[in-house]
Amino acid sequence: LRNIIINVMSPVNVAKRFCDFIDKSPTPFHVVSYISSLLKKAGFIEIGGTEKCVAEPGKAYFTTRNSSTIIAYVVGKKYSAGDPIAMIGAHTDSPCMKVKPKSHRINSDYVQVGVSTYGGGIWHTWFDRDLTLAGRIVTKEKSTKRLSQKLVHIQKPILRIPNICIHLQRDHNEKFSPNAENHLVPILATVSETISSAGDESEPFGGQLSTALRENGQLNSSEEILDFELFLTDCQPAAIGGIANEFVHSPRIDNLCSCFLAVEALLHLVQNGFDESGICMASLYDNEEVGSASAQGAESLFTEIVFRDVSGSNFSTALRKSFLFSFDMAHAVHPNYKEKHEEYHRPLLNKGPVLKWNANQRYATTALSGAILRECAAMENVPLQEFSVRNDSPCGSTIGPIMSAKLGITTVDMGIPCLSMHSIRETLACQDLVSGIDLCKAFYTHYFDVIKRSDFM
Repeated sequence: LRNIIINVMSPVNVAKRFCDFIDKSPTPFHVVSYISSLLKKAGFIEIGGTEKCVAEPGKAYFTTRNSSTIIAYVVGKKYSAGDPIAMIGAHTDSPCMKVKPKSHRINSDYVQVGVSTYGGGIWHTWFDRDLTLAGRIVTKEKSTKRLSQKLVHIQKPILRIPNICIHLQRDHNEKFSPNAENHLVPILATVSETISSAGDESEPFGGQLSTALRENGQLNSSEEILDFELFLTDCQPAAIGGIANEFVHSPRIDNLCSCFLAVEALLHLVQNGFDESGICMASLYDNEEVGSASAQGAESLFTEIVFRDVSGSNFSTALRKSFLFSFDMAHAVHPNYKEKHEEYHRPLLNKGPVLKWNANQRYATTALSGAILRECAAMENVPLQEFSVRNDSPCGSTIGPIMSAKLGITTVDMGIPCLSMHSIRETLACQDLVSGIDLCKAFYTHYFDVIKRSDFM
């Protein structure tokens, strides 16, 4: 049995599971759908969007918002209302391009798709990639008038944003700076090919694309598309790479990595039993990349509602003892740009999760929250690194400061080190996936003991 467990948790095997997770999760809707299926198989009880969350000792639950945010939690066998909640927070969205409401374009005999940029992507990395569409469509059944949503993911490269050749732009390598409105318009087809295809050109995205979406969503003739949220996504699957198979090269590592690690730890908790007097929770939010200010974002009341439901009249008592482990990515030092990192805070791949600090509260870590996380990590021998941005460099942020301010909850910011953050393909180390799972498990397992022997919680 020990050998089986070790094999399952080997870096390459964990990386294979992560790659599978990435490939099945092209959009936040697919992320939540796939995670929901994993939780149901493990015995989690789904709570409907209009139902009140409950917390029966020894049970596990999950609830969703907008089909793009999910909160899952395991209730300890000794739990009573007012006991602390140990929560890992991450986000389901990534920088991308989204199809505009009226996207059908004809330009120079090409059929193109109008898109909007979402988040702070490195947009030049989207050029000359094999792209497709994924997301959700909302349909209406003509006879019953029933509205439904369906997930779609067209599994072939139907779109491309071609570069301008260097012969027509000689300074391409010196100052290529694409205009987001004019240059990030993917090609779908040529006009002649589109005209010969079936479909109603009055559709917002044109008949040819409409036909493909109907086929992918398995719509019948009595269903019409009322609306849609469609994302451009890379066709190339996630891959294990490096001469020693030590890296994962993949889209959407930020922040599906943290979602994957939190869910793995939560499933492990259910499989092995949770006897504590508390709740372990994973909260995975949409819209972090654009500020979190949405009904399904970390700045919404969603988390507070769940906390209030499970804690009842003891909400404030529970909140004072609870803890948010904000888990986003961290900037690994780049060997070709190492001067971009402060000399003494240069996280390395394969060396473990990163404790993130910022004097101006762009990260929410404090000495108290950092100490608690360090103690949990030490109890399972999980290595930690530290990151603080240079004084002459801007600093990104996470859901940590947003939620700590909104809920008044003790918060630490952590991340798995990666390269090429916000590129269409990013890189992390397989060993760090293992360390990340170990850290999440250590937090869920030891937090309740650590706060009992802390005089500041």
